[in-house]
Amino acid sequence: MTPRIETTNEKKLVGKKLLMSFAEYKIGELWSGFMPRRKEIRNGLSNDLISMVVYQPNHFDNFNPTNKFDRWAAVEVSDFVDVPDEMERYVLSGGLYAVFHYIGSSTGISIFHQNIFNVWLPSSDYLLDDRPHFEILGEKYKNNDPLSEEDIWIPIKPK
Repeated sequence: MTPRIETTNEKKLVGKKLLMSFAEYKIGELWSGFMPRRKEIRNGLSNDLISMVVYQPNHFDNFNPTNKFDRWAAVEVSDFVDVPDEMERYVLSGGLYAVFHYIGSSTGISIFHQNIFNVWLPSSDYLLDDRPHFEILGEKYKNNDPLSEEDIWIPIKPK
């Protein structure tokens, strides 16, 4: 488990968000509300989907599965002109990220995330930064397929 370390530029996102927790995980509801309307976003920069999480400050310091966070289903856009009704805008600030390439179905991703936070991060030269986490679901992403691929972007800062 060796990530690539990247600095990303600011991204403009348009999509839908839903307040949830790990105890009340509503990701299916979020994506089923977004995907039928995705084509209404006319100024997308690619066909990639972005699954983003905006945690409360110190979410991981006192981790509890009932802690609430905003989960987004979105696409990156060139600008915020003509945002469809009932969709929202988000400016994802640039910064340093550890990028992990994940291959597998969604059933194994929680163990993969646990390894990032419990094994890789403590032994790395980085600390978790208080910025959104996101996944880029590109052309090789296939929901619940064991051959699905995605990139997981974890915000970091030097120790």
